[in-house]
Amino acid sequence: ATSGDTGSAAIAGLAGVPNVNVFIFYPHNRTSEVQRRQMTTVNADNVRAIAVKGDFDDCQTIVKTLFADTEFRKKVNLGAVNSINWARVAAQIPYYVTAAAALGAPEKPVSFCVPTGNFGDILAGYAAKRAGLPIADLIIASNKNDILPRLLETGTYAISHAEESLSPSMDIQVSSNFERLLFDATGRDPEKINTLMTNLKTQKSFSPDENALAFIRGFFSAGRADDTEILQTIRDVYAETKMRIDPHTAAGVAVGRKTRRTPSTPLVNLACAAAAKFPDTVKRATGETPPLPDFLADLYDKEERFTVAENNLEAIKELITR
Repeated sequence: ATSGDTGSAAIAGLAGVPNVNVFIFYPHNRTSEVQRRQMTTVNADNVRAIAVKGDFDDCQTIVKTLFADTEFRKKVNLGAVNSINWARVAAQIPYYVTAAAALGAPEKPVSFCVPTGNFGDILAGYAAKRAGLPIADLIIASNKNDILPRLLETGTYAISHAEESLSPSMDIQVSSNFERLLFDATGRDPEKINTLMTNLKTQKSFSPDENALAFIRGFFSAGRADDTEILQTIRDVYAETKMRIDPHTAAGVAVGRKTRRTPSTPLVNLACAAAAKFPDTVKRATGETPPLPDFLADLYDKEERFTVAENNLEAIKELITR
C-alpha cells in the first residue's frame, strides 16, 4: 500500500523479477498524475497497479488485514515493501548518520525535520538517535491532517477524516509506524499496546499514559503546515535559492522554520520527492512548470494499466489470487 512515493520505487526494483508478483495499492484519484503514472505505466507482466476507492488509510488497513490473515499470508507468500516491513525503516537510518556526520557529528548535535504521514522515515531517525547519533531534535512535520501534532499538544490520538491536500502522501490519519514508537514509550509492554490499539479500533482514539507521553515529547516536537503555507514556502525557497521543492518537502521546511527548539543547532529538512512529481502545485507557487527528469521524459506517452477496486477486503483477495 502506498501513498504514491513508495510504489514507483518498489516497481522499479521488482518489475520483471521472476517468481515475484507485485501488487501496488494506491488511493484512487488521490495522488498526483505523475505519481500515478509512475505506478501504472510499467510494462511488466508481474506488476499490477490497483486503485482503491478510498484514502491511504483504507489501503493500509487492507494490507495490514491481509497480513493478519495467517492462512492467506502463507498461501500467497505475502511480503511488504513499504514501511510495514521493518527493513524499509532500517534502510533509511544511514542517511541520518551521513547527514549528521557532514554537519559535525558526533562532536556536534544535529536536528532533523521530517515531513511524515505514516511515521516511517522519522522512526528511522528515532532509531538512529537511540543507537547513539547526537540528534538534538526530531521534528514531525504534518500537513492539515495533523493527528501527530495534536497528540503531542493534547495527549490524545484521535482519528478524523483524512482531508485532501496539496501534499497527498501525507493525507493520513492512522500513522501505522507510530505503534512501534508507542511500544518503546510504554516500556515495551504488549498488553498496553493491545489496549491502545483496541481503543483506536473501537473508539477511534486513545490516550497514552503520562509516562508514555513524556517519553514521546522528550524525543519529538511537531508542527503543521496548511496548503497556504506550503505554497508560500515553495515560492519563498524558489525566490531565495532557485530550487524547486515539492509540497511535502515544503511542509517540512515550513514546520522546521517555525518549530525548531534549538536554533543554534544545524537543522536538516528531509526532502521527499522531485518537484516534477507535483507540477501543478509547483507552477501555482512559482509560475513555472518543473520539467520531468530525463528518465521520465516519455511518461505521458506511455499507456496506463491499472484496476479500480472497491474498498473491500474480499475483492482485493480475489484480485491477488486470480
